[in-house]
Amino acid sequence: MERQLTSDDPRLANTLASRGRRSVGRYVLASAVAVAGLLMLVAGAATRQAWIGVLGFVIMFGAVAFGFTHGSSKEPANGKATPTQGKPAGSQKRQAGFMTRLEQRWQHRRDQGGR
Repeated sequence: MERQLTSDDPRLANTLASRGRRSVGRYVLASAVAVAGLLMLVAGAATRQAWIGVLGFVIMFGAVAFGFTHGSSKEPANGKATPTQGKPAGSQKRQAGFMTRLEQRWQHRRDQGGR
């Protein structure tokens, strides 16, 4: 099944293969900070000091966002550096042709009899 995916859509197969797992430490840190923020939120509500509650909410929100976002990696998983000078000149053309390529692939698969 992997060989068929690679032959049908090599870019998708490459993307799926190059995705690395995030470290457990990132989730543990984000969870601990989120719990601390939740405790600050409750403490602010219990003491009727809104600024403590707001600060706790901001900390909790930041921790959850940190836990669910990808780290800022300078290099992709395949080890090749990507240029950071901006979008290539053909970017607009490539985006405009996405639906066309998708329709062509759909037609190609229909013509092959559902493969």
